[in-house]
Amino acid sequence: MTVSWTPHRFTGGMLALDTANTVVLRNDPEKIFDRFEDPAEIARFAEAASSFRAAELGGRRLEAPVPEKIAPMVLSIRETTDRLFRRAVSKGAIATGDMPEFLEACADGLAQSRTEIGAPGKPFGDAATPVAFEVALAISALSLLRDDTIARLRICPNCSWLFVDRSRNSSRLWCDMAVCGNRQKANRHYRRRTAAREVINV
Repeated sequence: MTVSWTPHRFTGGMLALDTANTVVLRNDPEKIFDRFEDPAEIARFAEAASSFRAAELGGRRLEAPVPEKIAPMVLSIRETTDRLFRRAVSKGAIATGDMPEFLEACADGLAQSRTEIGAPGKPFGDAATPVAFEVALAISALSLLRDDTIARLRICPNCSWLFVDRSRNSSRLWCDMAVCGNRQKANRHYRRRTAAREVINV
């Protein structure tokens, strides 16, 4: 099934989190599904991410990847990132036991590239040339280790996506108020009306 890579799919706040969130409803074994089940979606996601994550990437475009070639690296970075930071949100700290696998996955993503990154003010390198998707994904994932970022990581109580809370008072609850927030409001309204009807019918 072709995915529509809309702005809602990029509400994680960082490329690595948006990628982790391509597995939907991780908290529900009966409803969980993987938007990268078709490897072709990795290329389509990367194309959309070039626009939706332009600020994070410093304007550097993502190369059009060959999905079959990079899929194992992308999935490895995605899963180790989700595991490490989901546990960090739940426990309030990074589990050192999860670090080696995460760092190895990121290293694999970086190993195939000969690009230069990390110039002052340009963590993703020169905006004039494209960067491989797996390289950008690894850089984004590693940047999540900053203390100020870890402290702002959240898990959406509706869809279970990871996101960075950049609100002024760190009070953001939903990954996307227009989607998950409104769904929860609608659910609460429905439950209140149902409870009121039950009281009346007693």
